[in-house]
Amino acid sequence: MAMKNSGDFEFDDLQGLVRFGYGKLTETRFLLLNIMDVTAAKQWLETAPISNAIESEGRVATALQIALTAQGLCAMGLDAVIKDFSDEFIFGMSGDESRSRRLGDIEANAPGYWDWGANPKDMPHILLLLYAKPGAIGVWQKKVTGNNFSKAFKILKTLPTLDIGQIEPFGFADGISQPSIDWERKQSTDTHDRVYYSNLTAVGEVLLGYPNEYQQYTVRPLIDPNKDKLAEILPNAEDNPKLKDFGRNGSYLVLRQLGQDVPGFWQFVDKAAGSVPKKREQLAAAMVGRNLDGSPLVPESTEVILGIPVDDRINKFNYNQDPHGHKCPVGAHIRRANPRTGDLPPPVNGFLSWLLKSLGFGLTYPEEDLVASTRFHRLLRRGRSYGPKLSPEEAIKPDAPKAERGLQFICLVANIQRQFEFVQNAWMMNSKFAGLQDERDPLLGRREELLGGQATDHFHRPNPAGPMQKTCPLPQFITVRGGAYFFMPGL
Repeated sequence: MAMKNSGDFEFDDLQGLVRFGYGKLTETRFLLLNIMDVTAAKQWLETAPISNAIESEGRVATALQIALTAQGLCAMGLDAVIKDFSDEFIFGMSGDESRSRRLGDIEANAPGYWDWGANPKDMPHILLLLYAKPGAIGVWQKKVTGNNFSKAFKILKTLPTLDIGQIEPFGFADGISQPSIDWERKQSTDTHDRVYYSNLTAVGEVLLGYPNEYQQYTVRPLIDPNKDKLAEILPNAEDNPKLKDFGRNGSYLVLRQLGQDVPGFWQFVDKAAGSVPKKREQLAAAMVGRNLDGSPLVPESTEVILGIPVDDRINKFNYNQDPHGHKCPVGAHIRRANPRTGDLPPPVNGFLSWLLKSLGFGLTYPEEDLVASTRFHRLLRRGRSYGPKLSPEEAIKPDAPKAERGLQFICLVANIQRQFEFVQNAWMMNSKFAGLQDERDPLLGRREELLGGQATDHFHRPNPAGPMQKTCPLPQFITVRGGAYFFMPGL
């Protein structure tokens, strides 16, 4: 089913959050629901004003999106299709101790301390995402929850959200680095053509029912219309047209409520910097990998590929000019979250260098080939912050106002394990990353010792003019407060 241009894409069958972040709809309410009456729930869903991906966020005043857990699908009577979803979705974020350990959900982050999502009693069936322009969210929620809503659902929890502008609670510009989806399905996945980092990602990395970066279709429920007449309303599966595709135009939605200790972060950084404002901001920026305004710490690139400069001071950059992390430390948060690596270690300037690198020769630095190609692990982020804004200058004061602050982290992926869980485990929580040892993400990382007793509560900054700079002991700045895996279906 070839696509000629993005106008051919089935945007009318796609929930709008995938295409738009709804950033202009600054007021939000995230509702966690349980189904109380299946018949009433089906009636409400039939008329629910769920927003598609045709109407852009600039042309609408409100939006509604919906996603279901595996328990929610079962509650709706869809037990038969559950087995064909991924194991991660079926068993859930807090479904087993091994997954919790890999995600870093132990000690203070353990599900036993969560406010929701840790056990069947507080596991939601449905996530309802409401978006509106300033001052309109109350009226919008009242309209959405009319008709049979109170009979159909019980609101388990309303997750806090609060617009504080284009920043996250620590004060850094946020939402900058996002993959662009190849709606036209033109970009090659051939490794010969994908030597360099690209921000363009295959549709199948976000949506089920389309080829991913491996040119494979993610496993999802495919239904024989001869055995289930209701399946006739579903689209045909691209990779098996005789079957109907229950997952097409759907995506897995990962939701994690992350509490952020804003005063704790800035007071620690201030003390480590000797209370010198410039040094305080420099250390904080080194831990994040960007300055407060969002500009990256890497030097401007002089690299040109196919006649196009690869550098953009906000997002279109890579780390080829800073292999040792002298400008942006290798362990910085943004470098872990998105290493911006291509299919082969840099630099590759022609056929001979490509051949040598593909065979494992010609590595300039031992650590060049230690990070997997980024294109297989991209996340489409759609989160919102919560809690009152607190500037760094206010946060460093001993009497800084206490409040619940943090991020309702949301990402959309087609493969929970290869995308979200890989990034969380291999890049964020792992004490070994790109040649680093005994060090985890300076923001998200937990601080427990390794089994051998090695400490992990430190952050290193290479210094070309002198010895390595070490900051320790780092407290835990971010704590998990809840989470779950959802399926956001096509319309």
